[in-house]
Amino acid sequence: MPLMIGVLLALAVGLFATRLGLDRDRALYPAVTIVVASYYVLFAVMGASTGVLLREILAGAAFLLLAAIGFKKSLWLVVAALAGHGVFDLSHGSFIDNAGMPAWWPHWCLAYDVTAAAYLAWLLKSKRLRATA
Repeated sequence: MPLMIGVLLALAVGLFATRLGLDRDRALYPAVTIVVASYYVLFAVMGASTGVLLREILAGAAFLLLAAIGFKKSLWLVVAALAGHGVFDLSHGSFIDNAGMPAWWPHWCLAYDVTAAAYLAWLLKSKRLRATA
C-alpha cells in the first residue's frame, strides 16, 4: 500500500504543480528534493539519537548539495538526486537505524521519489521545462 500511495501522490502533486504553473519555476523540484531528504533528519530528532541525527544530516546534505547544483546547472541532476534518494530509501535501514522513522516510510518515499524523478524527466524530455538555467 505505501508504494501505491507514494506513486499516486507524486503523480497528483506533479500534475497539480504543472496545471497551476508551479513547475515553470526551476526551483520547484530542487526544493522537493531538499524537503524529501530532510524528513530523515526529522525522524532522527523524533528518535532522540544524536548519532543517528548526525548521520542523517550528513546523508541529507549530499542530496541538498546535488539539488542545489542541479538548480544552478541542470535539472537532470535533480532527476538523479530524486531517483538516487529512492535507492537510498530502499537501502537506508541497512546502514542507519533510525528509530523515529515509520516502518512504511522507506517504501512510500521510494515510490514518491522515483515517480517524481520520472515526472520531472518527462517534463524535461518533452521540453515543457528547460533543464538548464
